[in-house]
Amino acid sequence: MLDQAQRLRQMAGENSDNDAQNKPRIITVTSGKGGVGKSNIVVNLSIALQKMGKKVMIFDADIGMGNDDILMGCSSKYNVFDVIFNNKEIEEVVLTGPFGVKLLPGGSALTKVEDLTEVQRNLFLDKLTALTGLDYIIMDTGAGVNKSVLGFIACCDDLVIVTTPEPTSLTDAYSLLKAVKHFNIKNSAKVIVNRSLDNNEANITFKKFNNAVVKFLNMELYYLGKIGEDRKLSYAVRAQQPVIVSYPGSEAAHDINKIASEINGIKSKPSGIGLEGLFKKMFSIFS
Repeated sequence: MLDQAQRLRQMAGENSDNDAQNKPRIITVTSGKGGVGKSNIVVNLSIALQKMGKKVMIFDADIGMGNDDILMGCSSKYNVFDVIFNNKEIEEVVLTGPFGVKLLPGGSALTKVEDLTEVQRNLFLDKLTALTGLDYIIMDTGAGVNKSVLGFIACCDDLVIVTTPEPTSLTDAYSLLKAVKHFNIKNSAKVIVNRSLDNNEANITFKKFNNAVVKFLNMELYYLGKIGEDRKLSYAVRAQQPVIVSYPGSEAAHDINKIASEINGIKSKPSGIGLEGLFKKMFSIFS
């Protein structure tokens, strides 16, 4: 992993001001460990932003383990692999979920980037031009500290860490940020506390986490909000429906809408790389 440090720093620092206002904001949502509800949050948050009038596409970047299509109630027949290697058009691969949210399944394509020819890369990038008018690209990564997760973090405008109040979740989230800081990929991150019993527990959790990160890592954290422990979430997952669609009046849906409003209100400048630039960075990092 050490030999990736310089490349990750370069990728994180390559920001272009050209037409930035016309490019989608790229958000990477990740976690230190699995099972914290990260993918569920990505799907519901994307729908909440879409309902606010934004155009959102999810890139399911959990290589080999993506399940965002199931959470959206869709069926993913193809993925990025098929665009690159099986001559599929991007329109054949992208799914449309509730309220028009787009989903681009990642599959295992990025594990094969080293085998791509320059012609294959350019053809894929050309096909991406069919996807226009996006306001947000939200990348749902795998969990933990590894090359792929750090690579996706290096590609984004905003890093969002999902944790729960459980000590193991906080410890693993801290370990992830420690790696991010070690490789000088990002100096700040946003935090969502999932499965909190109430606002008080969520606030205490963030404060404890923030104190450790500021003291030992010298990173800035921004609290996006909490999502309370809500049985309606479990019901929605079993029905393969996002909770914000099946139970719009639930506590979880209310919390998700608040977080979406927070994200929508952030006015910091996006990198301006767009979807094509995002994949160029990925190809460079994963080669």
